[in-house]
Amino acid sequence: MSLHVRDVVPDRIADPHSLPRTASMKTRITEMLGTKYPIIQGGMMWVGRAELVAAVSNAGAFGIITALTQPTPEHLVKEIERTRTLTDKPFGVNLTILPSAKPPPYEAYLDAILDNGIKVIETAGNNPKEFIAKAKARGVKIIHKCTAVRHALSAERNGVDAVSIDGMECAGHPGEDQIGCLVLFAIAAKKLKIPLVASGGIADGRTMAAALAMGIDGINMGTRFCVTKEAPIHDKIKQLLVDKSERDTLLIFRTLHNTGRVLKTSVSEEVVATENRPGGCEFKDIQHLVSGAKGREALESGDESKGLIWAGQTVGLIDDIPTCAELIDKMVRECRELLSAARDKVN
Repeated sequence: MSLHVRDVVPDRIADPHSLPRTASMKTRITEMLGTKYPIIQGGMMWVGRAELVAAVSNAGAFGIITALTQPTPEHLVKEIERTRTLTDKPFGVNLTILPSAKPPPYEAYLDAILDNGIKVIETAGNNPKEFIAKAKARGVKIIHKCTAVRHALSAERNGVDAVSIDGMECAGHPGEDQIGCLVLFAIAAKKLKIPLVASGGIADGRTMAAALAMGIDGINMGTRFCVTKEAPIHDKIKQLLVDKSERDTLLIFRTLHNTGRVLKTSVSEEVVATENRPGGCEFKDIQHLVSGAKGREALESGDESKGLIWAGQTVGLIDDIPTCAELIDKMVRECRELLSAARDKVN
């Protein structure tokens, strides 16, 4: 196991409430990232911008800019610079590499990241060996997001520094295996040697404690960080996420073998209905509903009917809209309390 409970609750007999509010945790992830806490704000399209990233990092966690939210590599450079005006703490950049008829200039984005002093990259989708080699030659660490243990083991063999593994409960694309977080995290923790980050199904101190108790080195959250004051999302969408329950998400693109989890809205219900209609469905039949531009419009206008809103089942755990600092402080405190109580039960 890579983490000991004493690293989270330093004194076995101490009341976790008595720990200083700034008391840090120690795992392989905090040591790799240079953060107080093993909490990562994952890359999210249209959301991973400077104001959120800086707020997360300033609170002792690790913020991540989403590269492809920026229209060009030059815009990404400016966003990195803008983030540095808001925080002097470590942060990273996400670069998701997906097959496309007209792919963005991925290598130019990678060069923008490497040439501007970023020390940690979160990758997702394909993970070309040449990109790994190029980043590692510059001393950059790579956290690769996977949805299956077999893919995580492949990434480990290819030389990534850590793996972030997504369970079925997550927002975005959970893969086609449909393995829930509890089983997936446990198997991954048993099989991988490199640092492991749990992603999906985590939004509070209770779920954070569960992941750390399984021997995982850190957690990654997306949906929970969307519902913070600093997230660049309209307040109406944040309140919508608060109001929804764990039963209010849908799986789309299943018939296209590219499953995605989104919030249940009139738009996503129309997508599912179209996919399930007699005669089948091609992507062109739903493209007008699911475009990224429409999703961005929904997030920024507050009108849920404009496009998809990507969200995980953790909406059922979210009941407030705190600042990032308030959220992280509460999570760390609750995590310590629960791990201490669990230890007392077995001693």
